[in-house]
Amino acid sequence: MIIVVKNSCDEKQYNNLVEWIKGLGLEIHESRGTHSTVLGLVGDTSKVDIDLISSLDVIEQVQRVQEPYKNANRKFHPEDTIIEVGGHKIGGDNFTVIAGPCSVESESQIIEVAKAVKQAGATLLRGGAFKPRTSPYAFQGLKDTGIELLLKAKKETGLPIVTELTSINHLDLFKDVDIIQVGARNMQNFELLKEVGKTGKPILLKRGLANTLQELLMSAEYIMAEGNCQVILCERGIRTFETMTRNTLDLSAVPVLKDKTHLPIIIDPSHSTGVAKLVSPMSLASVGAGADGLIIEVHNDPQHALCDGAQSLNPEQFATLMGKIQTILPIVGKLYN
Repeated sequence: MIIVVKNSCDEKQYNNLVEWIKGLGLEIHESRGTHSTVLGLVGDTSKVDIDLISSLDVIEQVQRVQEPYKNANRKFHPEDTIIEVGGHKIGGDNFTVIAGPCSVESESQIIEVAKAVKQAGATLLRGGAFKPRTSPYAFQGLKDTGIELLLKAKKETGLPIVTELTSINHLDLFKDVDIIQVGARNMQNFELLKEVGKTGKPILLKRGLANTLQELLMSAEYIMAEGNCQVILCERGIRTFETMTRNTLDLSAVPVLKDKTHLPIIIDPSHSTGVAKLVSPMSLASVGAGADGLIIEVHNDPQHALCDGAQSLNPEQFATLMGKIQTILPIVGKLYN
């Protein structure tokens, strides 16, 4: 349920209303706007008398919300959520590019790539330390050493870092990570979602390869229910019958999610296509669709990458793409941040 309170409501009236609602055993998600304040009620709202509340002079509107996701719902929070990381804004009118290798392989590799993507305009560095792989024999990442190398690259370049958490047992290693990524395979690992919700850190939540958008939003709800509203949604492609690409990039997810949620939405054109030459056109299409950012795999030597080299751009290709992105951002009303 949402209650829209007029700005003409004085502080005493507002506090009395809030206390009465809390007295019913309900949680309140408050969103203050320019012309009104929206109170999102979470819990058993069947005990709330809508007619009684609607009759109050200070109430503009009362509405029951049918969707099972509450905190992530745009009805609860009409204005876009903007998340700040290392002085950079994600969401709203801002556009962000996260770039780096699929896996951290060595100190020289991650620092070289970090310098290259920063020079090209990326504002955050991605890199896998823990790598969930389909085959148990594939490279699984450098683990804690990988995080140490990412932190060295951060110190060298100033870029905030984004890396994936695959197990609750590793959470202590992520205390200095700027954005924790929850990968597609863990999108419905609900215990993991609860734990990252307690960290207070920004969480990049990837859509599962066979999950609906509502399921993605419900996973975000798990994180937000723990008090962490800094969630970034990521569309990374879904599994369909098509075999010419690694996955099928669902760009319609951007406008649909924009209508349903206030959370930032970014696109992963690397995992969704699996083919380096498709990354640039799908990145530009993502900008046109209204995405708030991109997460792109960049490797200094893709042919010899230990993980996903076929979908990785080299630094020169990435720099060319960044030039194109910054050219078209004004057309869609976005600012590069």
